[in-house]
Amino acid sequence: MAVAITTLRTTIATAITNTGVWNTFSYPPATLIPNSVVVLPGDPYLAPNNDPYINISPLATFKILMAVPALDNQGNLAGIEDMISGVVTKLTAATNLALNISSVSAPAIASVASGDLLTAELTITILTSWS
Repeated sequence: MAVAITTLRTTIATAITNTGVWNTFSYPPATLIPNSVVVLPGDPYLAPNNDPYINISPLATFKILMAVPALDNQGNLAGIEDMISGVVTKLTAATNLALNISSVSAPAIASVASGDLLTAELTITILTSWS
């Protein structure tokens, strides 16, 4: 049986799926490919919420890694900005997820097995349970 954090990671990936536009992974893929969105553990991954009036629940942090092909400078930025906007739109439309989007990193080049990619990370936090 999957624990809540595993189920939550899959739920987030399902919410940001955009078939035909980008590939979505709820885990780190063996090879990062262009036009992909990956749900990764953030730092801190889990932080206990010690509210004395309710159960102690963990606050989970995730990074959503977005990757597009490394084209020319203008093409790179337009592609990653479109993807960021699309992912945020999908997250805000996911009414089953009460989450906080805290930041989006500056785009950066990643040299991976599939070639050079332009990447950005979106950080979200969400209150979950231990089981």
